[in-house]
Amino acid sequence: MQAVELISVDGIALAVAVHVTDVLPVRGAVLLVHGITVDMDEGGGMFVRLAERLVAGGFNVVRMSFRGHGASAGSQQGVTIAGECLDLQAAVTFTRQRFIDQPFSVVAASFGAVSTALSLPWLNQGMLHRMVLWNPVLDLVRTFLEPELAWGKENFGREQRKHLEDNGFLLVDQEFQLGRVIFLEFARYRPLDDFLANPVPTLVVHGDNDSAVSYDIAVNAARNRADTTLHTVVGSDHGFDSRDREDEAITVTVDWLIEQSTPKS
Repeated sequence: MQAVELISVDGIALAVAVHVTDVLPVRGAVLLVHGITVDMDEGGGMFVRLAERLVAGGFNVVRMSFRGHGASAGSQQGVTIAGECLDLQAAVTFTRQRFIDQPFSVVAASFGAVSTALSLPWLNQGMLHRMVLWNPVLDLVRTFLEPELAWGKENFGREQRKHLEDNGFLLVDQEFQLGRVIFLEFARYRPLDDFLANPVPTLVVHGDNDSAVSYDIAVNAARNRADTTLHTVVGSDHGFDSRDREDEAITVTVDWLIEQSTPKS
């Protein structure tokens, strides 16, 4: 693994890890996009293990931490959807320049699906080969502003919103400070619309006992979108809540990307 510093479009320094495969033929390059309170490792180091499996399968891999996360510059309270879209743009450009002419795919987990989906109008200009979404946030209102599930009600309910009003931020999972601006964005962006409008072949991996991000929204999106495969991790909560379930998500992701990169006879 090689550690790299990448400068986002507006000058923010981002921490990046590059994993280069020695397996031939190379199948492509994959960018891993993490969730809202974690960093490039994803919860429990899932992205590290996913990268290792992808490299063994013949893929080059790039992981990056969004601004305000991990070792990247910026503050937690300064995290915005627009800023993450800029970071994603920089990471896509870096990956495609580092691994020229290789089929380019994205794996996005949870909130990482927001910037990914919103970027699909320009990502689909012939550059995005395949996409995998893990427990994706596709509806910001139902997840954050009018939360329907237990995690959202706990983290974005009345008391938390009062803390946001009084202090300019609230604590997600008692550790990550989300500021005011991102809450204005929650009411404006519609990642589900961009996801449904884009034709790139996609695998959605989602636990059917997710207490943070709606499984039903993912199911309905997959049913109403062409070239979309849904894999249900039975009994799993958000983020895949055991080592076996994490391994299941990793395995189905790697196998699907390998299958999608294999020429049909």
